[in-house]
Amino acid sequence: METHLSPEFASTPEGQQAEAILRNCVHCGFCTATCPTYQLLGDELDGPRGRIYQIKQALEGEAPTRTTQLHLDRCLTCRNCETTCPSGVEYGRLVDIGRAVVDAKVERPAGEKLARWALREGMTSSLFAPAIKLGQALRPLVPAALRDKVPPRQRAGKRPQRDHARKVLMLGGCVQPTLMPNIGAATARVLDAVGVQPLLADGAGCCGAIRQHLSDHDGALADMKRNVDAWWPLVESGAVEAIVMDASGCGAMVKEYGHHLLHDPAYAERAQRISALCQDISEYLPQFAASLKTLLKNKPVDHLAYHPPCTLQHAQQVRGGAEALLRELGFEVKLPLESHLCCGSAGTYSVLQPELSKELRNRKLQHLAETAPQRIVSSNIGCIQHLQSGTTILVQHWVELLDEALHGKP
Repeated sequence: METHLSPEFASTPEGQQAEAILRNCVHCGFCTATCPTYQLLGDELDGPRGRIYQIKQALEGEAPTRTTQLHLDRCLTCRNCETTCPSGVEYGRLVDIGRAVVDAKVERPAGEKLARWALREGMTSSLFAPAIKLGQALRPLVPAALRDKVPPRQRAGKRPQRDHARKVLMLGGCVQPTLMPNIGAATARVLDAVGVQPLLADGAGCCGAIRQHLSDHDGALADMKRNVDAWWPLVESGAVEAIVMDASGCGAMVKEYGHHLLHDPAYAERAQRISALCQDISEYLPQFAASLKTLLKNKPVDHLAYHPPCTLQHAQQVRGGAEALLRELGFEVKLPLESHLCCGSAGTYSVLQPELSKELRNRKLQHLAETAPQRIVSSNIGCIQHLQSGTTILVQHWVELLDEALHGKP
């Protein structure tokens, strides 16, 4: 694609990065076939190719409009288009740049600005946990539009206290410890069972994805640097062999720290090391399959439906690990039709674009139900919570199921 960036962007790192991405696009349109919003809306401007053109126009000096902003807002950033693109267009990075450019030039309505500020600052705040606890206590009084986002309180169980020679870092994060604390606790118990000690570093918090995808790139960089600083002593000393993620959305972000901090001389080298050490739990745990087989006490269910999150299969390009491990341990695991398509959660998308989000959720649940599962499992809290809001079938992280099978109780 030929580009002529305006002087405003031509010499900036973001503009140069966007230009390189744009020039890889060959207009083929393969991306539209796998774009969830294009499939729902049938509008070229609500598909990757159309959004690429709109970003290109903004970078070349054409004034973006409120309509431009709306089409970019409707993008889930699922990155399915990257998986099917024959030219390797890094669409996820381009749309982050494009959104920031458009948001800087197009004033949002007051209600939208407030909602985005509340998500950006509230979900990453120390006040998030007490606010959710209050919402759980008064759940019937919570507005219907937000009730799905306030799940019943979950008990986490105890984290292991044993020391092991092999150690890994885990990220507590911001949302998961409050909404679904058992995921992290279950991951820690499973790692402990196979002789690996999970560590949480003081000072680590939100991975930066919330701010990054809401166009607060400076805030996202601050989150990344804080985590690098918190993890670095254990990484530099060689005390940990990996940074293991049980939220694929966080894993996708941390694996890109090296890219985002590339031009920061104080952090570039350390960020690249951090990204290289990061593994999803489905990448790390299969090495212990033989041990897990001998440790299993029971199989709580036989038939599972697995929903692979977009942040795992498209952003991280990690596929098959969870399903293969569960099958090796004796579970029957089925993937639904259209398993490559987004469930509609997409971080804050389900709050900001509720109608499209629920359409995609219901479509996904219909396909999952067709496999007649006893439970639905996934790898990311956002997908789990979003899917559970539309079904009575239990939806959980697959590592929680494994924890139950190892310890004989949920």
